[in-house]
Amino acid sequence: MSIIKSRSIIRYMEYAIRLKLGQKIKELRKKYSYTQEELSEAANIDYKYIQRIEGKKPPAVRIDTIEKLAKALKVKPCDLLKF
Repeated sequence: MSIIKSRSIIRYMEYAIRLKLGQKIKELRKKYSYTQEELSEAANIDYKYIQRIEGKKPPAVRIDTIEKLAKALKVKPCDLLKF
C-alpha cells in the first residue's frame, strides 16, 4: 500500500470519527432538550463551534472541549466516544 493511499485512509477514518462524535453530541443534546445555544452556555463553548462539531465538516475536538461537553450533558467523557 502506498503512503498516499495510507494517508487518505487515515484522513477518512479521522473524518468518520469526528462525524460520529458530532452525531453523539447532537443525540445527547436533543435527549436533554438543549438547543445548541443552551448547550454552549452550559459548556462555556461558543455555539457556532457546537454547530461546526455537529455539522458536515466537523473540526478536530480537543479533549478539554470533550470534557466540558460531557459535563454539560451529564455523561462521562468516554461516553461521548462510544459509537
